[in-house]
Amino acid sequence: MEVSGTQSIHRAIVLLRAIASRGRAGARVLDLAKHASLTAPTAHRILRCLVAENMLRQDPQTHRYLLGPLVFELGLAASPQFNLREIVEPALRRIAAKTGDTVFLIARSGLDTVCLDRKEGAFPIKALTLDVGTRRPLGVGAGSMALLLALPDAEIEHIVAANATRLKDYGKLNVPILMGMIGRSKQLGYALNDRQETPGVISIGLRVTNRYGPPYAAISVGAISSRMSGERQKEIAAVLRTELRALEKRLAEAAGA
Repeated sequence: MEVSGTQSIHRAIVLLRAIASRGRAGARVLDLAKHASLTAPTAHRILRCLVAENMLRQDPQTHRYLLGPLVFELGLAASPQFNLREIVEPALRRIAAKTGDTVFLIARSGLDTVCLDRKEGAFPIKALTLDVGTRRPLGVGAGSMALLLALPDAEIEHIVAANATRLKDYGKLNVPILMGMIGRSKQLGYALNDRQETPGVISIGLRVTNRYGPPYAAISVGAISSRMSGERQKEIAAVLRTELRALEKRLAEAAGA
């Protein structure tokens, strides 16, 4: 019974994450079942239970599933304990002011990442490649890729393989291309995204170091390609490193370390 209950919880969480990654478009039960490697009846049974508990809602016209009101309520309850966005916000504002470009705070969520915050610099042409709340597969985007760079090679390969079927939705990305970008980023010392999703935009990212385990957050800067020469990439990386050192100290203090 314990194994069965644990398995059901795991399946429900996989489905919740998949629905969250679809945003406002929602997701069909057949697509969700395929994503979670479940039969359609099993997926439907779990989804109906989540709807009954207000974790999900189903659009009466499209029959697609979307996140429900209880998810929002739980997020509000958790926010005082997990105030990462509040702690990082001053650093994001300073980076945006120093670079003039768009800055993103990215956090890991299983095999995905979610954009927690975004600040815009003064340069008139914005690289608004992510909205707050957007979920993408881990490895897609500079901030997301930065989270992979600190992991062992075997774990990186496992994560990229697990997300392989989803990569094609992001600028025709695939496993060999992403692994090549990861290898190049390791040599550069920062995550460089110049091939994914948004033509004419380049972004770089660095992780927030976590002394107690794998990195859980990263900060990236995105700009139009003409503003992202190799030399300027290094300058922005230096700005990020300076802010991250101060930020990591503040996070340690907030955690009582």
